[in-house]
Amino acid sequence: MDDDALRHAEKMKRIKAARDRMMRTKTQERGLVIVHTGAGKGKSSSGFGMIMRCIAHRMPCAVVQFIKGSWETGERSLLEQHFAQDCRFFVSGEGFTWETQDRDRDIAAARHGWEIAKRQILDPQIRFVLLDEINIALRYDYLDIDEVVDFLLTRKPAMTHVCLTGRNAKAELIEAADLVTEMTLLKHPFRDGVKAQKGVEF
Repeated sequence: MDDDALRHAEKMKRIKAARDRMMRTKTQERGLVIVHTGAGKGKSSSGFGMIMRCIAHRMPCAVVQFIKGSWETGERSLLEQHFAQDCRFFVSGEGFTWETQDRDRDIAAARHGWEIAKRQILDPQIRFVLLDEINIALRYDYLDIDEVVDFLLTRKPAMTHVCLTGRNAKAELIEAADLVTEMTLLKHPFRDGVKAQKGVEF
């Protein structure tokens, strides 16, 4: 090997040794509370990617979809048509809040979805629950943030993972979560008049 290759190999050897030392300290296993928020795209997409990982690992999972309602999405079609035995799928919303224009109906739908979500989280067979767009229901106070956080912290089974998606996650949820990712919007075709594209956004 030449000098550059030798230096690179030595550097990688040091990095690996440091990484191995760090990994030896990571011994806990527990179910995580995960939040995907921010103005950028990818919050639900990431959550559904985790659902597919769970299916691949034979971990029974569930999706409770808030807000989006009867909107036909690729992930819903795929899971219901091909993975219904592995992943339960529930839709509680009637559509985005500006479409229903009825706060009482939106609150009732969100409450119904939360009751389903609690049952799925408490079910000992389920290992991962995706609460898609629940942050929107929390943002508009359709659900009580204190109730949701308290349930996640005190009643969620120790090995069950819960992922909550949607913009504007409340500070209380961010504080309670184990893992929080904020998607940042840098550029979006919608600003240039391009409508939502099948396979990319739904």
